[in-house]
Amino acid sequence: MTTTPELEEEEETAAPTPPTPPKRRITWQKLTILPAFLVAVLLATWLWFDQADLDAISENALSNGQVSKALWQQVQLTVISTFFVLIIAIPLGILLTRRAFRKATPVAMTFANMGQATPAIGLLALLVIWLGAGEKAALIGMVIYAVLPVLSNTIAGLKANDPTLLEAARGIGMSQLGVLKRVELPLAVPLILAGVRTALVLNVGTATLATFGGGGGLGVLITTGITTQRMPVLVLGSILTVSLALLVDWLASLAELLLRPRGLEVGT
Repeated sequence: MTTTPELEEEEETAAPTPPTPPKRRITWQKLTILPAFLVAVLLATWLWFDQADLDAISENALSNGQVSKALWQQVQLTVISTFFVLIIAIPLGILLTRRAFRKATPVAMTFANMGQATPAIGLLALLVIWLGAGEKAALIGMVIYAVLPVLSNTIAGLKANDPTLLEAARGIGMSQLGVLKRVELPLAVPLILAGVRTALVLNVGTATLATFGGGGGLGVLITTGITTQRMPVLVLGSILTVSLALLVDWLASLAELLLRPRGLEVGT
């Protein structure tokens, strides 16, 4: 039996293609694998220390809450330095993409590259000579060292926006600030978040060097283990540093997925 074109059109209209279900942003693997690995590593480390025969020097280095104090100092240094990186690099990146300040972009990027090209320990030493030992010198060094990825990603994300979208937004009467807040920044969010994630991990690693400037942190355990030749102290400081870096990177990756605008996702 033959069908007429009118019947074919009715059949197509009656059976529309079902919409593609949106992809889940965060899978159970993303939520469980790395935390489970970190818990296993920390549990194995605790069991090893529970059975280890520590001498007086090792016990003195790890007693009286010194481990928790060093860990808390490491977290503080990372959070505070990253906060200052964000309030410096993102507004500066936005400013350097405006027409009036674009000529200053090469100069700003040169200084940012110099900050990260300088060895972290050398930069910290110069700041200690200038400002004296303490947390202040460590924080300034960490900010200088980690500002490049956030600044460069902010500039790259804003420059990558389609000019026709911006012209369309201005054409419907949006102000320059409105275009920035509602069009440019949302489109640049993925690249900006990637830079923030890189800066966080950099700051966790750089914070271990704060001990050389009197800033504390897990570097205290590492340097104590090296200078006293006590392997348990060195191992504990190293494992905690690596675990903290992995945990921070995992949390940043979750934030990167959650904060990404849904309109930029395929299939949503």
